[in-house]
Amino acid sequence: MVDALESKKTLEETKKKMAKSAEATKKEFHNLRTGRASIGLVEGIQVDYYNTPTPIKSLANISTPDAKTILIQPWDVSAVGEIEKGILKSGLGLTPLNDGKVVRIQIPSLTDERRVELSKIVKKVAEEGRVSVRNARHEALEVIKKLEKSKTVSEDDSRTLQKEIQKFTDSFIADIEQLLQLKEQEIHTI
Repeated sequence: MVDALESKKTLEETKKKMAKSAEATKKEFHNLRTGRASIGLVEGIQVDYYNTPTPIKSLANISTPDAKTILIQPWDVSAVGEIEKGILKSGLGLTPLNDGKVVRIQIPSLTDERRVELSKIVKKVAEEGRVSVRNARHEALEVIKKLEKSKTVSEDDSRTLQKEIQKFTDSFIADIEQLLQLKEQEIHTI
């Protein structure tokens, strides 16, 4: 009576979707500028390198010599100007300093206004992550209920699967909450 293969597939797909949502939330948090230099701020910025969009991390060595500076040393010095343009176009509000060989970015300190604004943005990103996880749960529950309705899965198995899906949901939402707390702490302690 139990279609174990379909049930297992649904559980695996749900877990993957929830993991992707949590990972996307983590990436969003990583890309938010908090006043501390982080290579994650710039490594994914696309640069027009010989008419090909290329991430900065593929063109240069990126380092943080101190807490307020990001240093980008391109392997091909001719890419310095394009890297500078890419950073300016990125919308991060960073101002690169180009000396012809390297690009330096000074990360400004956060004002109280900016901290409050960042807190709101971080909460919004976390909520989007939670909603995404809940949507994955909802889709999985729909599949399980359809299987139960078509008598492919027994009521007991359906309840067991629903509990399993809820465990995944609770786990991934807890992960997002933890990320939110860490990011808010980072915003308010810099």
